[in-house]
Amino acid sequence: MADAKSCLVVLIFLLTVVFTAWRPKGIHAAVPAILGAAILLLSGLTPLSHLDSIWTHYGGAAVIMLAVLVMAITLQSIGFFQWAAINMVTHARGSGIRLFAGILILCFLMTLFFNHYASILITTPIILQIGSMLRLRIYQQIPYLISGALIAIAAGTPIGVSHFSTLITQSMIQLDSNDYVQLMFIPAMIGIVSLASMLYLFYCKQLPLRIPTADQMPPVSQPYPVDWSLFRICMIIVVVTRAGFFIGSSFDVPIAWIAIAGALLLLMARWWKTGRGPMDLVSKAPWHILLFAFSIYVIVDGLQGIGITRVIAMELSSLISSSDLSVVMVTGGLLTIMSSFLNNLPSALIGTLSLTQMNLEPQTLQLAYLANILGSDVGALITPVGTLASLVWLFILRQHDVQLSWKDYMKATVVVIPSGLLLSLLSLYVWTRIIG
Repeated sequence: MADAKSCLVVLIFLLTVVFTAWRPKGIHAAVPAILGAAILLLSGLTPLSHLDSIWTHYGGAAVIMLAVLVMAITLQSIGFFQWAAINMVTHARGSGIRLFAGILILCFLMTLFFNHYASILITTPIILQIGSMLRLRIYQQIPYLISGALIAIAAGTPIGVSHFSTLITQSMIQLDSNDYVQLMFIPAMIGIVSLASMLYLFYCKQLPLRIPTADQMPPVSQPYPVDWSLFRICMIIVVVTRAGFFIGSSFDVPIAWIAIAGALLLLMARWWKTGRGPMDLVSKAPWHILLFAFSIYVIVDGLQGIGITRVIAMELSSLISSSDLSVVMVTGGLLTIMSSFLNNLPSALIGTLSLTQMNLEPQTLQLAYLANILGSDVGALITPVGTLASLVWLFILRQHDVQLSWKDYMKATVVVIPSGLLLSLLSLYVWTRIIG
C-alpha cells in the first residue's frame, strides 16, 4: 500500500509538470496544478491538517506577491510604462543597440522595484509594441523579447523579495531579507551583468543597427495621459515601500504588512487623483499565479510525505561534505537540472526542504540555499518551461501571434545561461568567504 501511495503521488507530480508545460488545447498553466493538488487533498495523500503548515510558509509570500503586483498594475494604469517605452525609443536616437540596452535596463528595474511576474506581464507587451512602432520584423524582435524576458526573470535574485519561490522558501531556513541581500546581491549582480553582456554578444549581429527615430514614427496614443503629480506620489510610495521591506525586517515587522500598506496607499492615491476605484486592478491581477503556487506547494508536501526530500538529503550529504565550493556547485547544479525540466517552484521547494533535513551548520545551510536559488531562478531559464514566468511570457507572445519555438529560445539560453550561472555560483563562493 505504501508503495502504491508513493507511486500515485509521484505520478500526480509528474503529470502536473507535463501538463503545465504542454498545456493541451491551451488550458491555463494553473489548471493541472490545481487538479493535482485537489486529487491529493481529497484522497488524503496530502492530509488536510497540513494546510495550516503550508499556509504558514505560503500565506505571507502570496500577500506580498499580490500587493506588489497591484502596485505595478496601478502604475501601468496611469500610463507610465507606455510613456517610458515611447521615451526609450526617443532616447535610442535611431540606434538598435541603444534600444537593446534600454529594454534590458527597463526589465531589470521593473523586477527590482516590483517582481518578475509584473515585469513579464507589463514589459512584454511594451516590447512588442515597440517592435510594431518601429516596424521590425519578427526575427529582429526576437533578441529584444528573449533578452528582456531573461533579464526580467533573473533580476529577482539580487534582493529575494522579487521572486515567489524565494519568498516562500526563505522563512524555512530563517534567513531575513537583509541577510539575504548582504550575501546574494553582489554575486547575483555579477551574474546579471555577465548575462546581459553575453546576450549582447550573442545577438549583436541580429540587432538592427539603425531604427526609426521618434519623429519618423506615427504618433502613439496613450489610453491614459500621465498625471505627473500622481506619478510622483506613486513613485515615492513604491520606493518607501521597497525600502520598508528591509527596514521592517530589522525590526521583525512582517514584510506582508508593509506590502499591504504600500498597495493600499497607491490605490488611495489613484482614487483621490483620478476617481477610479480598484475594480479594474482586481480584474487584472494574475490570481492564477497564486493558485498555481499554492497548488504546487500542496503537491510538494505530498512528495515530502512519501520521503522524497529525505532521499535527496541523504544523497546530497555525501556530495557536499567536502567543501563550501562543492556545496555551491552541487546544489546549484542540481537545482538547475531539476528546475529546467520540472519548473523552478516545485524544485526550489523540494531542494529547500531537503536541505533543512541535512543537519547542516547554519552558515553552510545558508550557502547551499543561496546556490539553490541561483539554480532555480537563473539556471531554470535554460528551457522555456523552467519558470512559471517564462510560461506566462510564452502565453503573452502567442496572444500577439508571435510563435517562438524551443529551438529559437534555447539556441541562446544553452550558451548564455550556463556561463552566467557558473559565474554567479563562483562569485557566491568567493563573496561569502570575503565577508566571513
